[in-house]
Amino acid sequence: MFRARYPAIDLADAVVVVTGGARGIGLATARAFAAAGATVCAGDLDGTDRRLDVTSRESYAAFVDDVLAAHGRIDVLVNNAGVMPLGGFLEEPDALSRVTMDVNVWGVINGLRLVLPGMLARGRGHVVTIASMAGKIAIPGMAVYNASKYAALGLTAAVRREYADSGVSVSAVLPSAVRTELSSGAPVGRGLALVEPEDVAEAVVGSCRTRKAEIPVPGYLAAWDVLAALAPEPVMRWLRTLADDRRALRVDRAARAEYERRIARQIGNS
Repeated sequence: MFRARYPAIDLADAVVVVTGGARGIGLATARAFAAAGATVCAGDLDGTDRRLDVTSRESYAAFVDDVLAAHGRIDVLVNNAGVMPLGGFLEEPDALSRVTMDVNVWGVINGLRLVLPGMLARGRGHVVTIASMAGKIAIPGMAVYNASKYAALGLTAAVRREYADSGVSVSAVLPSAVRTELSSGAPVGRGLALVEPEDVAEAVVGSCRTRKAEIPVPGYLAAWDVLAALAPEPVMRWLRTLADDRRALRVDRAARAEYERRIARQIGNS
């Protein structure tokens, strides 16, 4: 079987960009790349040396220009910045839905369009989108977030195929529930693995070697596509009931208050 071959990436000599690098998965990923010897440039709205608003093409372009001026190239881009509102679809404010799509979809589009040209010119590079199993599994209480991750996953897959012969790889990492601020106040249902940010970071760094199209975390979730394709809908409904897939509708707002205040500030600045 034909397999695309990509030039190897020496992490000890790599320049890596991580968006949303101030906390959670982004911070863990930045630390993991740094531990491997890479030069890491992390951007976020706050909490990093470089300010980056991924929803703004101008902000993203200035960030990329700064990295290129300092280091001459970008070998790995990790599109990690994301927001995750929880609650009923009809109750979710339009402004919150828009910022979710802007960050989770347009943030990825902006990163790809600004960083890919340099990688393509050199004939080498690697891009990772932090997608989610929510890009495959519809979960009540996460409708717009689901939509954004379905979009990010489809975008990543299409761009990967479009540039399959360029020497540049594009991969998606799909975590299940992650123990970060994004999931604060959300009860973890039965059957849904709760992973640590470091688990996701390990998968991201590992993707620089494997260059796989999709990498679920934990790995056994790779069976979901086969299960969803073969199992009758009544069986899938029963399995979702066992997994308590309506947990996102039962949110502890007090526990989630600080995260929601931060999203509100982001909406106010958009």
